[in-house]
Amino acid sequence: MRVAMLSAISWRTPPRAYGPWELVTSLLTEALVARGVEVTLFATLDSLTAGTLDGVAPRGYSEDPSLEAKVWEALHVAHMFERAGEFDLIHNQADFIPLVFSRLTDTPMVTTIHGFSSPRILPAFERYNDRQHYVAISDADRAPSLTYAATIHHGIRLDQFPFDPEGSDDLLFFGRIHPDKGAGEAIRVARAAGRKLVLCGLVQDEGYHRREVEPFIDGETVEYRGVVGGAERLRALGHARGLLHLIGFDEPFGLSVIEALACGTPVIAYRRGSMPELIDDGVTGFLVDGFDEALAAVGRLGEIDRRACRRAVEERFTVGRMADAYLALYERILSG
Repeated sequence: MRVAMLSAISWRTPPRAYGPWELVTSLLTEALVARGVEVTLFATLDSLTAGTLDGVAPRGYSEDPSLEAKVWEALHVAHMFERAGEFDLIHNQADFIPLVFSRLTDTPMVTTIHGFSSPRILPAFERYNDRQHYVAISDADRAPSLTYAATIHHGIRLDQFPFDPEGSDDLLFFGRIHPDKGAGEAIRVARAAGRKLVLCGLVQDEGYHRREVEPFIDGETVEYRGVVGGAERLRALGHARGLLHLIGFDEPFGLSVIEALACGTPVIAYRRGSMPELIDDGVTGFLVDGFDEALAAVGRLGEIDRRACRRAVEERFTVGRMADAYLALYERILSG
């Protein structure tokens, strides 16, 4: 089976630190290659893969401000479609732009929808509903107007996330500094609970950061570590009492949630979006409605067995399970 894997090009695949779409694309690509699939990864030219790498963008446009995103995305997608006839199947991980090329080739196309950045992009997906095999990354993120081939949750490599049986007394926020992700809410809960909060993530909304986050950073009760990678990232995810994931939107998935669980760290999350699909309430963390319930849940974190958090990821969110689900979908499509 010859698969064209079309990655996003905001960041390298896999990303050096932040870049969730590129990370998932890389994990799936490498797992498919290990299963004997001939995968050509269309990504930035500095990307890394055991498959075949092709592309036109020298670097991710979020890493190099000299690159105009619209120009390089157009060149990137067009380059892949110029080779579409060489493949048995195209797997689009790069949002809606590739959809407009899909009627120009007979090669079937799977599109993983990594969430809808705005309802205004939905018409692009609706227009090509008859040509696409759409995959939702959670049942919560299924748009009623679309037809889906499957829901396939993301998976991670467990060997990359060491289990920490002890954690610490600190709470953790891990994600973009943006109103959607709830960094300010996490600060308020941690302060009310009398616990230190460690913040890790990319500042995506400077105004929000200045208003809701920066005034509380003192290194003692609130510590901001920025974007973390490698060993520092793993240490942050595992060395915490709990992850505060107090999101302000219906999140389609939450990679940091399953990464924290893999390390043994339970999660307190607002009950919205995909969170009920990722967290077993009272077993791997707590699903809460509002500030008061979140604060109360902090006091109950000691009730959670950290081994149960790890076990949930082993059973439901591994890269092997994700790859097998996609491979089964590919085979079903190609068998007609």
